[in-house]
Amino acid sequence: MRLLMLGVLCGCLALAGCNRQADAKAGPKEPSALLVGPEDVLVLRAGTLVSGPLITGTVQPERRADLRAEISAVVKEVLKENGDPVKKGDLLVRLDDTAIRDLMVSAQESERSARQAYEQAERQLQRLTTLRASGMASAQQLEDAEIRRNTTQSDHVAAKARTVQARQQLQRTEVRAPFDGIVAERKLSVGDTAAVGKELLKVMDPRTLRLEGLVSADAIQSVQRGQVVNFRVNGFGDKDFTGKVRLVSPAANPMTRQVEVLVDVDEALPRMSGLYAQGRIATQSGAALTLGAASLVRVGESAWVWRINDGKLQKVAVALGERDARSGEYVVRSGVAAGDRLLRTPIATLKEGQAVQEPPAGVAAAAASASSAVR
Repeated sequence: MRLLMLGVLCGCLALAGCNRQADAKAGPKEPSALLVGPEDVLVLRAGTLVSGPLITGTVQPERRADLRAEISAVVKEVLKENGDPVKKGDLLVRLDDTAIRDLMVSAQESERSARQAYEQAERQLQRLTTLRASGMASAQQLEDAEIRRNTTQSDHVAAKARTVQARQQLQRTEVRAPFDGIVAERKLSVGDTAAVGKELLKVMDPRTLRLEGLVSADAIQSVQRGQVVNFRVNGFGDKDFTGKVRLVSPAANPMTRQVEVLVDVDEALPRMSGLYAQGRIATQSGAALTLGAASLVRVGESAWVWRINDGKLQKVAVALGERDARSGEYVVRSGVAAGDRLLRTPIATLKEGQAVQEPPAGVAAAAASASSAVR
């Protein structure tokens, strides 16, 4: 039995050795064909490369107002919340006006009394003027009457001014919207004591949002009014916004040595201020081939791409230039040309000369239409 098992084992080993010898004679195994779809192929096209100084800043409204308390009083009512739309003249905050109303009533009574005294002194002066013309009143009496008239007139004017001041104070207990917009920030609650100068609300007009950016003083000589600005806003992904330079500040910041640049936006920005933005002012533009980092294979300083040529893969070395800070793509200086078909996202197991299998044009079109319909 042992001899039988030993014979079987020897036969298996001999058969395995024969198979290895056969595989060695057959040579290395050809890699399987790479199946690619239209979405896996990138056709290289020449595009416009924009160059110019970087601009960083925040999105801010041109029309904005910090509403502050003009009198010291307790907050009685807050009628608007953050994000609420407002119209010009809408009541936003009401302060306690009890003491000011009492002051208003007192000022009105003082004005009425002063007006009556003035009118009486005016009548007395007119009467004595008539009597003096007929010799029935002395010059001293006429002079005294004129002095009383002037004094009561001054008292009347002062009382009227106090009434106007009290009325203005009463109006200041109601904080109203200075223009159409939205409430950007609420900084008080009912029951708070609003001291003079305390910030109550912030109102902004979202239709006037603009980019308030900063540019290095080293590059400011190339920035001019009317130049196009391409930028992205933090929080809104790869969405590109465009605008034009409206104003370049004539003075640099003494601390950072940066110059403020105001940019009007061509399209509606997100209805949110204070967001960070970064972009580039287009001082120069030209045609160039660009590639995203996903299409490149990089090892150290070397870079190459996989090109599809006659149904096979070719490993092509490329020379890269500067990187577009806005799009993140690299300028390709040599190695490929416009119209070349490249793998959009190559993988590590690709081989030089590997066959590429693509679906027929009709099948690819149907697959593309089906994919767009699903999306």
